[in-house]
Amino acid sequence: MALKNKKQSLIISLITTLILLISLSFNTTASPSPSSSPSLDIENDPSNPSLSHVTFDHIPFFNHPLHHANNPYVNNPKPRTFEIESENLSENRNKKFLKLLGMSRPRRKDEFPVRVREFFNKKVNDTAACKIKFFMTWMAPLGMFNDRAIHSIESIFRTNPHACLLIVSNSLDSPKGREILGPFGEKGFRVIAVTPDFDFLFKNTMAEVWFSKLIRGHVKSGDIPLGQNISNLLRLCLLYKYGGVYVDTDIIVLRSFSRLKNAIGALSMDPDTKNWSRLNNAVLVFDKMHPLLYKFIEEFALTFNGNKWGHNGPYLISRVVLRLQGRPGYNFTVLPPIAFYPVNWDKVRVLFRAARNDDETEWLHMKYEQMRNQSYTVHFWNKQSRGYRIEDGSIIQKMFSIQCVFCNRTSTHDDTVSDME
Repeated sequence: MALKNKKQSLIISLITTLILLISLSFNTTASPSPSSSPSLDIENDPSNPSLSHVTFDHIPFFNHPLHHANNPYVNNPKPRTFEIESENLSENRNKKFLKLLGMSRPRRKDEFPVRVREFFNKKVNDTAACKIKFFMTWMAPLGMFNDRAIHSIESIFRTNPHACLLIVSNSLDSPKGREILGPFGEKGFRVIAVTPDFDFLFKNTMAEVWFSKLIRGHVKSGDIPLGQNISNLLRLCLLYKYGGVYVDTDIIVLRSFSRLKNAIGALSMDPDTKNWSRLNNAVLVFDKMHPLLYKFIEEFALTFNGNKWGHNGPYLISRVVLRLQGRPGYNFTVLPPIAFYPVNWDKVRVLFRAARNDDETEWLHMKYEQMRNQSYTVHFWNKQSRGYRIEDGSIIQKMFSIQCVFCNRTSTHDDTVSDME
């Protein structure tokens, strides 16, 4: 009996020790709280806009002062969760989405082109047809269309009041979706959500063949959310059909796009040689039927890979431009990071954080002024920043409060985000 009790005590002791070790392991990997995060290093920040040589033509790398090698609070901006997605779950999700794609058809064969044509050509309050066309895509459920996406739409009309915004979306093309977008129309802004007609949008491009194979199950959708890759293709085909400006729903527009033509933004670029190393597709500006767009669509169809993040998006854009840049017949400009992406995804935390002291206040003010004077857009990378609270006095709070058309409301925190924008 004594031996049995001794064994039981030993087992309990081992279990207790194991629980303690597990607890300690979680504690050591937890992100530090905002109050314990490092201060801004103003002196050593090469992007400090107080330097007189900082202009649109000479742009230092954005090395924000919260960047410390051993600080997971900054360098791992994606909020930690316990959600683990297995390959089977990812595959099932894409199968369900693929089924919805096959079922998603306009009520009439010509419904999409007719509605879009009427929208773009319609006069509002004796104002002529659209001065500039903006496009967004939304492949996710309506409940995920969050307040920050509304702020993004507001920024378009704040800076481009005579623009038209077409959102290609099945979920937003609904009574509830029209209720969400209705206040913009009441203010005289032109925005509409229309269910995509893939047959029409992909017709006479390589996307038509690729999509047909996808629906028949002859293309493997992979582990990356299929909606994300459909969005990558849709934006290219929308611009190829109509021409204009595509922006993601986590983009804040800071100025008019009326003078910008056939442009792509770099994520990284050498400040001396002006050689870029990575492009992105969150903001695209192109004329209708631009040959580079055709090449993008062709590359998508021929090299599609559903298992590699970015392969059919930013990396695709980079691959094609690298091959074609400088060749005759392709007229386009690669803009430096400050134009569309003044803050990279791994440094986006700085946008949401308020200053902790006078030096930080000065630095954030200068950074805000630099973007306000030199940037067309700011990408706040919702996939990474969705868990960040918007602190009072932060750069993003100031942008939301200024680049607005409904300026009597605020947004502080939003946990929902789509992988399929």
